[in-house]
Amino acid sequence: MRKIIIFISVLFGVLTANAQLLSGNTTANLNLREKPGKNQPIITTIPKGKGIIIGQRVSDEWTLVTYNKQLGYVYNKYIAILPQEKPDALPLKTKKNSAAIPLSPIKYYTNSQREKVQSPTHYSSIPPGATAICRDGTYSFSHNRRGACSHHGGVAKWLK
Repeated sequence: MRKIIIFISVLFGVLTANAQLLSGNTTANLNLREKPGKNQPIITTIPKGKGIIIGQRVSDEWTLVTYNKQLGYVYNKYIAILPQEKPDALPLKTKKNSAAIPLSPIKYYTNSQREKVQSPTHYSSIPPGATAICRDGTYSFSHNRRGACSHHGGVAKWLK
């Protein structure tokens, strides 16, 4: 069930207010990676011409996508966005406290004040309690600004 939710829930543009699902395909054989970066571990290779769900763009070079029920990062140069027949058919909620769906496992850590805090997590929209958007597209729940998104590329945008 969670894998189906990923297909339905991936966003395009972390900072885009009017995000919508985008379909695309690969223009070459393309490595799906665990994290953005050419030296990151490869999950699988997506054959040229295969369909993907295009998610959030995390940099000028990397985008989060879903392929064959797997979530990972691909190099932007080798993906093409397909024309959308009904761009408003699947509106996504992007406001705080809307039905945010986790797209990665939820984990926790204990902060310096010995409080249990949710680790940065990918979501379909801004989840309740999120304090920042990290540069890798995850949402942070840090209780203070020091160290927020420290293992996720730093803070892209503060929410509170």
